[in-house]
Amino acid sequence: MRTTNLAPTRLPAHLRDTQRLLFIAKHARWTGGLHPEDGNHAVYHCEMREALESLGMPLLVADDYAALFDQPAADFVFPLLNRGGFFNSEMLVPLLCNRLGLPYIGASPIVRGLSDDKHLTKLEAAARGVPTAPWSLFRRGAPADVGQCPPARRWVIKPNNSSASWGVRDAHDRADLARAVAEIHALDHDAIVEPFIEGSDVEVPVITLDGEPAMLPMMVFEQDDPAELRTYQEKRDLAHHVGYAIKPLDDAALRQRIADYTQRMVGIFRPFDYGRFEFRVDVATGDVRLLEVNLNCNLWSQKLFARSAAAAGFSHTDLVETIVAESMSRQIGSNAAQRDAA
Repeated sequence: MRTTNLAPTRLPAHLRDTQRLLFIAKHARWTGGLHPEDGNHAVYHCEMREALESLGMPLLVADDYAALFDQPAADFVFPLLNRGGFFNSEMLVPLLCNRLGLPYIGASPIVRGLSDDKHLTKLEAAARGVPTAPWSLFRRGAPADVGQCPPARRWVIKPNNSSASWGVRDAHDRADLARAVAEIHALDHDAIVEPFIEGSDVEVPVITLDGEPAMLPMMVFEQDDPAELRTYQEKRDLAHHVGYAIKPLDDAALRQRIADYTQRMVGIFRPFDYGRFEFRVDVATGDVRLLEVNLNCNLWSQKLFARSAAAAGFSHTDLVETIVAESMSRQIGSNAAQRDAA
């Protein structure tokens, strides 16, 4: 996997001049500040719309699945309607695009489901010798015997398909653990339980360059208190901030280990255009464990992925253009070039 000589990909003229892009996101039409429920996610969608407008191709904007119930006046789709308010909603936009024969950025629906299901991702990791924390899965509607959970002084419990720590909880005894699992089931989600690991998260952003996966600089998310549990409200700027620093990972030996683990995982999901591979480093032992894989992850300029791209010399617009250009070239670029040549 490519890790050096990273440079932005420019959108070829034959694609810029012939393709109409549809941007679909919950807050695609947003023009204000923080959203009262979704916080900075609305600001992020606004920024993405502006970045896509700067590419110079016709841009359609939609904020509802209905835009894809019938054939839109678009040739290509940038989907960010990942959390639609119902179980497994992240798969619907790609499914609707497939039904209409529309190419889109990101992985296929079945692969999106594989990555968003933390349990399935962990099974893939285990099959490839990539360490993860031990875990138990409790599908909603099935019996939930928390006695089978791995022993721990503290557990973290979260929806098996959540993003941005939505619905995350912790527990210190099995009574609290059973209560937390029941609460997540009441949200109509499956629950996954792991021992809480005190430490830091290392994030590995991966994009596509020249048709191949390319690893942007690894970033470490160092918390002032490695025992503090981050929440959705904190990540969306709706609550107090956990003290932390986001910076490039300097430990060369740790980088090498995590790069190897990432390399083993990347091929499972190709082609996916862009995604973030997340690891937890135990502050006491130095052990590294895969947490999860986030495809179609957050690209907001203030978040980690864009900061990593900036460390590699990409502006935010460079990053967005690269993702669009590589995906378009993979799916429609060669055909369009052949038509232009004819």
